[in-house]
Amino acid sequence: METTRSVVARAQRQMENSVGSYTLGVLTGDGIGEEVVPASTELVDAVIAVTGATVEWLPLPFGWQGLRECGDPMPSETKTALEGTDGWILGPHDSAAYPAEWQALRRPMPGGELRRDFQLYANVRPARNFPGVESLISGTDLVVVRENTEGFYCDRNMFLGHGELMPSPDVALAIGVFTRAAIERVMVDAFELAQQRGGLLSVVHKANALKASTGLYRTIAQEMAPRYPGVKVDDYHVDAMAALLVRRPQSFDVIVTENMFGDILSDLAGELVGGLGLGAALNAGASHAMAQAVHGSAPDIAGKDIANPVAEMLSSMMLLRWLGTRHEDATMLEAAQLGEAAVIRTLTEGKRTRDIGGELGTKAFAEAVLSRVSTDA
Repeated sequence: METTRSVVARAQRQMENSVGSYTLGVLTGDGIGEEVVPASTELVDAVIAVTGATVEWLPLPFGWQGLRECGDPMPSETKTALEGTDGWILGPHDSAAYPAEWQALRRPMPGGELRRDFQLYANVRPARNFPGVESLISGTDLVVVRENTEGFYCDRNMFLGHGELMPSPDVALAIGVFTRAAIERVMVDAFELAQQRGGLLSVVHKANALKASTGLYRTIAQEMAPRYPGVKVDDYHVDAMAALLVRRPQSFDVIVTENMFGDILSDLAGELVGGLGLGAALNAGASHAMAQAVHGSAPDIAGKDIANPVAEMLSSMMLLRWLGTRHEDATMLEAAQLGEAAVIRTLTEGKRTRDIGGELGTKAFAEAVLSRVSTDA
């Protein structure tokens, strides 16, 4: 493995190159990460070969690999190297199985640590129906924008400490943090996304019981709304939104909410449209972005060639789209569109993995998608 110094230097050289040339980190992760992440990097390679963009991959230790090689599931060497990249693909982590000493530290687990330390404040999670995929409900095409750095997740909102304490063995307290600065920046992303989509922004809170904290989302959205005259803003209590997502998800376009509410609602929406194997997501900040599928490491099926790579593949395409938008790079925007179209065309033609009613294994499905890139080109 390269030394940290050489890795960082190489990443910095790539950052100095012209638009169309990028360095992307690869953190394969645990369990099915070893299957779905390579499928995603292969798709990226295929689509950029068509459009003319250039990506240099930077594999970095993470998860069990980080523990074996560096004694830490989220090595400091990896985070240092990521600072010099344009973004990265993150595989799932099996943090529940890490050694007891890592559980006792009560630090954020690897994915949460990256979100916090790199201020990847917007977790963008689309949920839509795919042609040829059976689902519990039809006609759905929405996006949950989840604030990613504070809220009720106390492992991400403290400068020092972990935000949970027990004044006695029978009493547990958790600190939730809600700041105007964090809410405003994610609200900007949500409003802009609504402008690009259907023009409806739904704010989720629990202001009837938590007015000063979650109610700040509604207040700030109402204050910002005049800046976005083409966007209609409505708001819902989180319990009502959970019910309405089951009853009529077709009514929603962009949903914005705090960290824990967004995590729960986006998983619910994902299950409604076919399962978490289709759940793509992007964690975006001001200068970096991380593609990370919604699902976990699924150790029970790891290595069996039955994992669904769609979520990680589409997450990677979201990363390319983010890079294309940020750098005004048409080659990356085209690559993202091409890769997404290849995945959808493959599903439409009835080629699916077992979790969504098909017969293909991970590798066979990935090969089918790659063949669609060539055909579409």
